Amino acid sequence: MFLVAATFAGFVDAVAGGGGLIQVPALFAGLPKESPATLFGTNKLASIFGTLNAARRYVREVEMPWAIAVPTALAAFALSFLGAATVAWLPREVVRPLVLWLLVAVAIYTWTKPDFGKQAQASRVAPRHALPVALLCGMVLGFYDGFFGPGAGSFMIFAFVRLFGMDFLHASATAKVVNAATNAGALLLFVPQGHVLWMLGLGMAVCNIAGAQLGSKLAIKHGSGFVRVVFLVMTSLLIGKIGWDILMA
Repeated sequence: MFLVAATFAGFVDAVAGGGGLIQVPALFAGLPKESPATLFGTNKLASIFGTLNAARRYVREVEMPWAIAVPTALAAFALSFLGAATVAWLPREVVRPLVLWLLVAVAIYTWTKPDFGKQAQASRVAPRHALPVALLCGMVLGFYDGFFGPGAGSFMIFAFVRLFGMDFLHASATAKVVNAATNAGALLLFVPQGHVLWMLGLGMAVCNIAGAQLGSKLAIKHGSGFVRVVFLVMTSLLIGKIGWDILMA
């Protein structure tokens, strides 16, 4: 079960984010006696390998917007560690309703604008403001991914399309670089505290890489239209999952 979930998670995450929607519930369902921190740490360990693999493929075959990707990733790396450290004292229930409404807004905006992200456009951010905006995006999304996680990849892609005028393919490629940084930042906290199941996490990592290879290959082959469809599907599923969790709480 874990290996199948990791393969599918790697595929989805490489295309449009949202792999945690598949991998995290599988870990919680299969290991109910483990602490949440250990399950999240194991998820990050498996995910970082698939994300790095997808990022490597995108870097080789897609022209990367490094001026945006690098500062965003650095800020996200630092704040994801802080977000993971915050898990212990800030209840996630406070965050869920806000995330739900943000995801709904993202989905509606994307659905109602058929051309959104299909082609690269001029950045809505002035060149002199690009670095501060990239750093701010990295800080907010990095903290969120370290603390809560679900939807982080979707928010990254949406932000890159909306703010910097990227198409969905380049936004997804950039999000992989940033997501690898957030996974690394969170692992800096989880690993020293022993919150990682190494054998399981590394086994899932192999499957995550296989899924990421296929996902990034299809995304590059079929372009932004394909990424946009997967993005909308995964955003809708995230809305359903988080909405269900709120109702059942």
